[in-house]
Amino acid sequence: MDYSLFPRDVFGELDRLQRQVHQVFELSPSIRGFARGGFPALNVGATGNSAEIYAFAPGLEADSINVTLERGVLSISGERRAGTPADGKASLHINERFAGRFHRVITLSDDLDPGGVTARYNNGVLHVSIRRNAASQPRRINVT
Repeated sequence: MDYSLFPRDVFGELDRLQRQVHQVFELSPSIRGFARGGFPALNVGATGNSAEIYAFAPGLEADSINVTLERGVLSISGERRAGTPADGKASLHINERFAGRFHRVITLSDDLDPGGVTARYNNGVLHVSIRRNAASQPRRINVT
């Protein structure tokens, strides 16, 4: 007999445990913090003129996504419907597609202009751009 102390798919089991812990504590990422896992996946970056946030959320309608910015905290929330077979002819054995309500929160820097926010959803990607305040944008100073 072949006995093993480990399940056949150790990494799959670790991923499942991480998702369960994440759900229990409802962890949310900040710009400097926990960024692995969760839906939608996020990329957060900056230019000299703006902060740029990309949320990868395929299968949603643009009007089902809520984006708010309050006191330097960007919140992205909504709901993604389950994608199971509707006709009942096929049975589902593995379901790795996230379905249900989601809420991601990102803490941003204080130099952003809450009046200069744009959000566009195209081909499954939500792009949020937040303009920096004019006083905090880099500028060239001439030396005479």
